Amino acid sequence: MVKKINKILVPLDGSKNSIQGLEMAISIAMQFGATITGTYSISAQPHSEFQGVDSIKKDFGKEIKKTMGKAKVLSTQNDIEIKEKIMRGDTRYNIIKLAHDKK
Repeated sequence: MVKKINKILVPLDGSKNSIQGLEMAISIAMQFGATITGTYSISAQPHSEFQGVDSIKKDFGKEIKKTMGKAKVLSTQNDIEIKEKIMRGDTRYNIIKLAHDKK
């Protein structure tokens, strides 16, 4: 029995390795007609001492937009649908929880 791959979860952080992971996911998605969910998890605690510092928030926002924009361009160039998911908190927990989400 052959299982069809419908969805692929790709954690992104802007690193070379995460982009290579996205490229591999795109290759697999092309073979199976799957969609990709690109996720960026901010490992910042909700009550961080940096919470009120606007420059840090802006830097996070710029990095996230840059990374997700690159992911969208790579996917679109290969006719693959990509959904974006940005999360805050414990990165490992967020990714595992999203992977088990049936939606």
